[in-house]
Amino acid sequence: MRRLFDSDLVFYAAVGAFTTALFLVGLAILAAINPGGIGTRELGGFVVGFGLFMVSYVTAMVIYRMVPDDIDAS
Repeated sequence: MRRLFDSDLVFYAAVGAFTTALFLVGLAILAAINPGGIGTRELGGFVVGFGLFMVSYVTAMVIYRMVPDDIDAS
């Protein structure tokens, strides 16, 4: 398992998947605890906001992948 996470990109993808799963579980718990408490407008705001966050996260991963590994640190 440790060998799988040797790549930074794989680790970041796993963190993104975990964050998405946590968001979905949180929405499910919120719907189960208080089904009438969140309206369509609020739910849409949560989903759009989380979607924008994930777009920026994936964009950062793509940019990270485009940076060459052999950049001289000096």
